[in-house]
Amino acid sequence: MASASSSSATVTNLMLAIYEKKTNSIDLYRPLRQYICFTYSEREAVNLEDDLSTVKTLRSDIERVPDPAPTTRRDLLTSYFKALCLIETRFPISSDRDHINSIQFTWFDAFKQKQKAVQQNIHLEKAAILFNLGAVYSQIGLSYDRATVEGRRQASHAFIAAAGSFAFLRDNASTKASMGNSTTVDLSVECAGMLERLMLAQAQECVFENTIAKGSTPGVCAKISRQVGLYYEEALAALNAAPLKDHFEKAWIAHVQLKAALFYAEACYRYGLELHEKEEIAEEIARLRSGVSTLTETKKSSKGAPAQLLDAISKLEVNLNRNLERAMKENDRVYLMRVPSPSSLPPLPAFSMVKSMQMNDVLDASKEKIFASLVPDSSAKALSRYTEMADDVIRTQAEKLQQGSELTRVRLKEMDLPDSILALEGNFSLPEDLKNEVEKVQASGGPAGLEGELQQLRDLRRVNQELLVQTEELLQKEAAEDAQFRSQFGTRWTRPQSSTLTKTLQERLNKFAANLKQAGESDVRIERSVREHASLMSILNHRPIEAALPSLSRPIMSLDANEDAIVGALKQSLRQLETLGAQRAGLEDMLKEMKRKDDILPKLMTSTGSYEDLFRKEIAKYDHICEEIAQNIEAQEQLLMQIQVQNEEFGAVFNLEDYKASREKCYKQIQSALAKCKEIKENINEGLKFYVTLQDAINNIKQQCSDFVMTRNIQCREMMEDVQRQMAGFNFQDRESTGPYPSVGQPRQNPRSSTQQLTESQSISHPSPQTPYYRPPEQPMHGYGHPPPPYTAPQQPSPYHVPPSTGAPYPPPHAQQHAPVGHEYGQPAYPGWRGPYYNAPAEQSGSHPRPPYTIPNPYHPHQSGYYKQ
Repeated sequence: MASASSSSATVTNLMLAIYEKKTNSIDLYRPLRQYICFTYSEREAVNLEDDLSTVKTLRSDIERVPDPAPTTRRDLLTSYFKALCLIETRFPISSDRDHINSIQFTWFDAFKQKQKAVQQNIHLEKAAILFNLGAVYSQIGLSYDRATVEGRRQASHAFIAAAGSFAFLRDNASTKASMGNSTTVDLSVECAGMLERLMLAQAQECVFENTIAKGSTPGVCAKISRQVGLYYEEALAALNAAPLKDHFEKAWIAHVQLKAALFYAEACYRYGLELHEKEEIAEEIARLRSGVSTLTETKKSSKGAPAQLLDAISKLEVNLNRNLERAMKENDRVYLMRVPSPSSLPPLPAFSMVKSMQMNDVLDASKEKIFASLVPDSSAKALSRYTEMADDVIRTQAEKLQQGSELTRVRLKEMDLPDSILALEGNFSLPEDLKNEVEKVQASGGPAGLEGELQQLRDLRRVNQELLVQTEELLQKEAAEDAQFRSQFGTRWTRPQSSTLTKTLQERLNKFAANLKQAGESDVRIERSVREHASLMSILNHRPIEAALPSLSRPIMSLDANEDAIVGALKQSLRQLETLGAQRAGLEDMLKEMKRKDDILPKLMTSTGSYEDLFRKEIAKYDHICEEIAQNIEAQEQLLMQIQVQNEEFGAVFNLEDYKASREKCYKQIQSALAKCKEIKENINEGLKFYVTLQDAINNIKQQCSDFVMTRNIQCREMMEDVQRQMAGFNFQDRESTGPYPSVGQPRQNPRSSTQQLTESQSISHPSPQTPYYRPPEQPMHGYGHPPPPYTAPQQPSPYHVPPSTGAPYPPPHAQQHAPVGHEYGQPAYPGWRGPYYNAPAEQSGSHPRPPYTIPNPYHPHQSGYYKQ
């Protein structure tokens, strides 16, 4: 079997490129500017000066000798064509008196340059630019190195673009450009079609060469090669028919004819290889004979053909004859098959790997901004009318979709679907708002966490009680010692009694005790409420809360056992309904997207026919969506009727009404439990805030009492020293045995050492936190020459004065800012707790100062019914 690599593929690189059309120079700037000034205004012409200059530059570049880089020329032609599309919609160029009649476009035939076309319309200009664009693409394709796989791929793409340009010329501009009295053949519909076929043939030829290079099977190569031949045959047929006949050089026709025959024979050769593998020798012989015959006939009329092409044909003919001779010998010796005539054979299979590029996007001028401010009145009015038509269609269809979705929602809610199905499967959930409230309560501990919060109340109340007792003991112990010394020393003990100095402190402690007692009563009421409503709130302890809901169970007894079938049919219908809903959402999105992209202004401004015809054509693109929407709504209505019947049967079998009643009852129980739990939590939080604030207040007054006791101890030592000086006339022994200052419960000792022991005893028995207002004990105390200031001097602070800044260890953030100046003992006023947590007697405004246990704003109890039962 002959090798498949020996073919014409290596010498068929000879291809054709098209030369551009030539033109004469014209001035577009001045006529266009004059039209703007006359039709619009001079100001508009000034504003569009840049656009006019751009058009002038583009036309000048088109007239010059082509740029050496074909890609640069391609971009120039594309930009100028877009500009022409925008000029066409805004500037009427024709011989009419009211139009721009001073412009004449002149273009010469690309194949017979002595022929030219001269017209006063822009259609000739646009057709010539499209022709040149296709020619430049063909030159780009020819410029690639087609000896490599990548070069052949790029060349194929360029030829495809060239074919697209000529196809666009044929479909959109050729007819209009040929309507004038002066035309050229190269812009005719027939020539544009022929050039498209020629470019497709060369693109398919590049693909065939790559297919051979990749080592594809003979059958695949045969199909691709046959399609190359078909494209060349179509181009050849157009060249041999009017008006192209006798318009092209004979070398052109010979080239296309030889290529058509060459690739037909190549397909016969490749197909013969595949037939030989299948041992279909008779058909192989017929195909090879057909290929040889075609090449022989074509060589007779190959005058003027390139030598490279003739060499390729000769080599292929040799390969065909060699395989034909081999096949005939094998048939004569082995197969003995009857060889059919070539005319009786079916056509060789073909497969196209290329098609003309769609140039609509490449040449779309709708995004260009040139002359954008110029919109003729007729186009603007027509656009407004079409927009109203499109909006009416969109609005009507959108309303239908929304009504369909709303109808579905209402009907399903009436039938309690899909909730009842979910309840049967154990997947039922609470309403969203109710579930959110339950989750909040459960996140904060729920009813089970109330006991822990109550314990916090008890602990805080106990701590406050202990602090209060400790504070009272401080004052009581100091008062007892003062009374003992007073009875022992009589009139010599001249300092004020403790009871007169601690009256205010004692009143505040008494009020705190009363408040604490009343708060304890509130705590009892809260605990009682928790116990009484524990069963009600227990439903909130279910996690998840859906576990507390009643379940929809299957009937205990069934006559026909068709429950599963009923449920399955209903679920299937619901799935179908959901699918219809998703389709409606997609249809609505499609409507919006179509409306967003529906810009027909470029078409309006290029349309020369009736606007009504254009409107009908454009609005018709919404018809298929409208039809889909109508079908969707109709299908949904039928499905809802079916679901209603199925749901009635479902409700009867599963006793749905009783389930709904028990479910609603459970909902109400959950709501009641939530309300009671929330109420109790608010009361507990109010109590916690009260106790925390009260603890700060008691710590504050405890500190004041400790300071007071320390100051009194210092005064006690100084007074005992003073008494000792008064009794200095006694002898040392008498003082030792009968000193006037014995410590309570101690034997009589030296007065000095007794005083020291007393001080040490008091310091041990009355520990006081270190504060910045007292020096350490090792510092010297007042001497005899520095008696303490009198207690009755109003202009001086008392000796146990504590500045306001030495408040409680955890003072409220702004309590010190409002402390009354000059208050007795220098202590800031402390606020009372006048919330629902207790009911303290109301103070009479103006009758006497605010109670000493009030300070401003450290605690504002919520007026939320702490005493709610």
